[in-house]
Amino acid sequence: MSAQTWRVGSQCLLLLALVGSIRSEGVQSCEEVRKLFQGRLVGPVKGLPDSPRAGPDLQVCTAKKPSCCTRKMEERYQVVARQDMQQVLQTSSSTLKFLISRNAAAFQETLETLIRQAENYTSILFCNTYRNMALEAAASTQELFTDVGLYLFGADVNPEEFVNRFFDSLFPLVYNHLINPGVTDSSLEYSECIRTARRDISPFGNIPKRVLGQMGRSLLPSRTFLQALNLGIEVINTTDHLHFSKECGRALLRMQYCPHCQGLALTKPCMGYCLNVMRGCLAHVAELNPHWHVYIRSLEELSDAMHGTYDIEHVLLNFHLLVNDAVMQAHRDGQKLSEQVNKICGRPVRTPTQSPRCSFDGSKEKHGMKISIRNGEETLANRRKEFINSLRLYRTFYGGLADQLCANELDAADGLPCWNGEDIVKSYTQRVVGNGIKAQSGNPEVKVKGTNPVINQIIDKLRHVIQLLQGRSPKPTKWELHMGSGGGTVEQVSGDCDDEDGCGGSGSGEVKRTLKITDSSGSFP
Repeated sequence: MSAQTWRVGSQCLLLLALVGSIRSEGVQSCEEVRKLFQGRLVGPVKGLPDSPRAGPDLQVCTAKKPSCCTRKMEERYQVVARQDMQQVLQTSSSTLKFLISRNAAAFQETLETLIRQAENYTSILFCNTYRNMALEAAASTQELFTDVGLYLFGADVNPEEFVNRFFDSLFPLVYNHLINPGVTDSSLEYSECIRTARRDISPFGNIPKRVLGQMGRSLLPSRTFLQALNLGIEVINTTDHLHFSKECGRALLRMQYCPHCQGLALTKPCMGYCLNVMRGCLAHVAELNPHWHVYIRSLEELSDAMHGTYDIEHVLLNFHLLVNDAVMQAHRDGQKLSEQVNKICGRPVRTPTQSPRCSFDGSKEKHGMKISIRNGEETLANRRKEFINSLRLYRTFYGGLADQLCANELDAADGLPCWNGEDIVKSYTQRVVGNGIKAQSGNPEVKVKGTNPVINQIIDKLRHVIQLLQGRSPKPTKWELHMGSGGGTVEQVSGDCDDEDGCGGSGSGEVKRTLKITDSSGSFP
């Protein structure tokens, strides 16, 4: 026998002898308990027993033997037992909470960057190619992308309204600078008439409808995805700060601190005993598990479906191409449009003016517009995929939470003597119940009664967001899109990507790596 093996064996025999001594003769001094109470529980030592004494006033930590606890100590232990429980809950969920909150913040930041890029691309399009209308177009461009951001981040705005408002504002500019260039009417009433006429005479063909479809199909899933992540954080915060029942509080006290009253300050609970206590205390939390599982699966399905015209990155970064196509189409049909406007609004009182020119950096005008190269691993879709792969590991988090806490934080190591709620034993002999409310009817350690309204409320919220996630996942055949937030239209669109959807970009080509719209020498006046 090696020296190391002999030492380990001797230590085990010494521990067993100590346990036997404690059980048969009781503890002679409360000094260790006093030290732990003062250090761990920040409690005063004044009034604490120096040696075990009868404790008939104890409510939970009752025993036939003399006790190192007083009633006030027991009350303090009960408070700390609840605090310990919340601490281990927060520790166990910290990695999951960080994963979701970090990605929610990163996705929002990425979307904000995409919105700024898309607005910049559109502004540079006007500056390079339609410079005389660039300054006037800046306000409506900024308003459009402000509304895009508001909608994505949960505001009560309607995509149908802000897309139509953009094209309504664009038509008077195109009419005055391209169809009737060089002169403009100073009357606000006339410009407003042209603006209103846009929806009747359709100067941009079906492009506004295509933009509306692409915006709706990409913005809505991204908005829902962000809302779902924020709810995930709310679920974790709720369970991290759960208020436990009186029965649970007493069981936690008995499991963690009643051994101190017998002078067993360093002992830990048996695994089976710990499982019964924790599964009882977390019975309502375990009811979250099936809904949490479906929540993560629904997030995954929505993420997988957000491609093509459902990919917000594709839609926003190619928006300016459709704007260019819209302007070009109106310019080509200029004579017909001029006749239609004259019929609706009359002939303008024409006043020669000099339009203010674009104020962008001249170097941008000279070299045209270049879109930065985006590496494949940097795309929003790949970031979502990486996040979902990590989140998938937590699908059964709430179902196995009690077991995880006992295995990682609370119970005694296998083979060592342990606390069973009354004494130090070799093993726990009571029946061990399962997880969830239904399994608790035979729990020998914790009585679970009724329902938890806080958990029920969070389950209702999970069910609601799951419906949103599943409703926003494009189906292979048809997908119903409920536009906006205020009674917008319902459009049925094909799940397959075709030219009408604009999946291949506009006639000017899809943005992939680098795009040069035009040199300043080829710009319209």
